[in-house]
Amino acid sequence: MAEKPKKPQKLKARLPRGLEDRGPAAIAATRQMVEKIREVYERYGFEPVETPAMEYTDALGKFLPDQDRPNEGVFSFQDDDEQWISLRYDLTAPLARYVAENFDALPKPYRSYRAGYVYRNEKPGPGRFRQFMQFDADTVGSASPAADAEMCMMAADTMEALGIPRGSYVVKVNNRKVLDGVRDALGIADDGQWLTVMRAIDKLDRLGISGVQQLLGEGRKDESGDFTKGAGLKPDDIALVVGAIEQGGQIDARLRDSKVGQEGRDELDAISKLVTASGYGADRIVIDPSVVRGLEYYTGPVYEVELTLETKDEKGRPVRFGSVGGGGRYDGLVSRFRGEPVPATGFSIGVSRLQAALTMLGKLDTRPDFGPVVVTVFDRDRVADYQKMVAELRNANIRAELYLGNPKNMGNQLKYADRRNSPCVIIQGSDEKARGEIQIKDLIEGAKAAAAIASNQEWRETRPAQFSCAEGEIVAKVREVLARHDVNWG
Repeated sequence: MAEKPKKPQKLKARLPRGLEDRGPAAIAATRQMVEKIREVYERYGFEPVETPAMEYTDALGKFLPDQDRPNEGVFSFQDDDEQWISLRYDLTAPLARYVAENFDALPKPYRSYRAGYVYRNEKPGPGRFRQFMQFDADTVGSASPAADAEMCMMAADTMEALGIPRGSYVVKVNNRKVLDGVRDALGIADDGQWLTVMRAIDKLDRLGISGVQQLLGEGRKDESGDFTKGAGLKPDDIALVVGAIEQGGQIDARLRDSKVGQEGRDELDAISKLVTASGYGADRIVIDPSVVRGLEYYTGPVYEVELTLETKDEKGRPVRFGSVGGGGRYDGLVSRFRGEPVPATGFSIGVSRLQAALTMLGKLDTRPDFGPVVVTVFDRDRVADYQKMVAELRNANIRAELYLGNPKNMGNQLKYADRRNSPCVIIQGSDEKARGEIQIKDLIEGAKAAAAIASNQEWRETRPAQFSCAEGEIVAKVREVLARHDVNWG
């Protein structure tokens, strides 16, 4: 007996971990956000530039997100010339390459902005994606603290443009040179040990001073019992670090001897004076010695914008959003290509992270946009007539579509229009055609009326929100329906 042919294996539809699909409502919300950010950046005189999602891996250099694994963290492949290419992990390294390659043609300082997806080859987790959107602005070619102050002011203005009220965010500023002064005073030569110190400082907000002190010393055991090995500093050295990061704390005598540390404090003073003179008080921009920022390429001022208000998640648990953007000065990044000093500073907003925060706070309209006006097919042999109506609506800048499914059942066509969130549908049978008329069914008004009508008989007798008009009035009458319900398509 012949064997039955095997059924072909059905391919399983599955999304890779750390990635997300996005529907019309989320995309519309991103568009709203990006436009508001763009308006602020352009008001500050920045102009757009786009770089590809891929760069030669050596252009990204060692500046990868996880300094424990400097050759990992990016998605890479070899091209047909056996050159290594990687997906960008941020928008700054590609900008440095672009500026270096086009240096003589660009005005200096060069002020640009760019938005796009970046990619991290890291273990995904809650709120941690392998692909997410950033929106950056950078000034390349100015060493002035005014360029850094401007980034901080722009960060504050952007938060307010997005509907985050004053007092609900803060832009925190520190300087890597101050931290370098701390390293000098401690005499730490080991990069690994210094990285442990920096990570300990970075956890001040979450763990408080006592948690930081433990991580600077022998280590810390968390609530779950997991132990994190510390930096192994002596008590005097721990006191020096704590004094340096506590606001208003006494500066250790050892820190005053550090030339680079004093330079950093002078730059912070200059930024503070500039932002204050421009009307940005401590309720918006503050000097915070505990701000570290993760990437190794920062060389001077670093800044972070943090949402300070709390809300609750869907399970009623308190949520604090923390940092939604940041940046700093990276005077060495363009220099790698040029062999000469090229000062630069930039700021990046984590669009995906900020969108999640704004959605939870109710600052973004996440309802789906209204769908198009649907022209239904009453008579199969008159599709050309219906298509002409669609064209007339589209030519008047009204979103419209012809029903392209099986037209045998008008009920199914109306259900389709409902699922598309259509504001109204157009119906024309042979009787209406003979009279030169069309029927317009206002689905928004109809839904309201349906909720108030008690019986099917009443529905059939009143046929709410459906009216006739002359064929030539289609555009005017549809516009009336759209205006009645304040329909706009973003």
